[in-house]
Amino acid sequence: MRVGHLLIACGLAVAAAGCGTPPTADVDAARASVDKATANGASQYAPESLKAAQDAQTALDAELKAQDAKWVRSYDKAKELAATAKTAGDKAATDAAAAKEKSDAAAMAAKKREAARVAAKANAVRVGGSVRPPVKIKDVQPVYPEIAKQAKVSGIVIIEATIDAEGKVADTKVLRSAPLLEQAAVDAVRQWEYTPSMQNGKPVPVVMTVTVNFTRP
Repeated sequence: MRVGHLLIACGLAVAAAGCGTPPTADVDAARASVDKATANGASQYAPESLKAAQDAQTALDAELKAQDAKWVRSYDKAKELAATAKTAGDKAATDAAAAKEKSDAAAMAAKKREAARVAAKANAVRVGGSVRPPVKIKDVQPVYPEIAKQAKVSGIVIIEATIDAEGKVADTKVLRSAPLLEQAAVDAVRQWEYTPSMQNGKPVPVVMTVTVNFTRP
């Protein structure tokens, strides 16, 4: 009897040791972290990080389900997976916040550039008389399109450029085009910079005509 009682006691002890308690707090923290990342727009701003977090969450759920189906359970691995899922969720949330901030800043900058372009175009004066043409201080040569080279195309593109009060090219309008060369000319002109034109001692936006030459190599 004593031996039997001892075996039973040992069996109960082993069962008790094996029947671990699910790491509920860790699991809840992991799920909350992944949910926060999703709510913060990670699917849009950090899709790869969110997928990593969701994969970690899926692995955690699978491990919990596997342990629940066992008579003798151990949640050590589930606890580790919960920690991994939480870390991945936190990273996804952080990545999403950073990407959103960067995107918002870029959108704001684009909005300001558009507002400046519209204002420059509306207030620009024609070069001539007391308004001297601005002096170019940054020149960017156009990239001769490969297709134009192959077609042996050369020519000129004439562009009406609006130069803002800071000397940046705010707007372009093609007055005379050339097949296959127009976009390359516009891309180059938009990168040019000038000393601001002055009127009554103040810098003003101006409109002037520029010509881009393409000579066949």
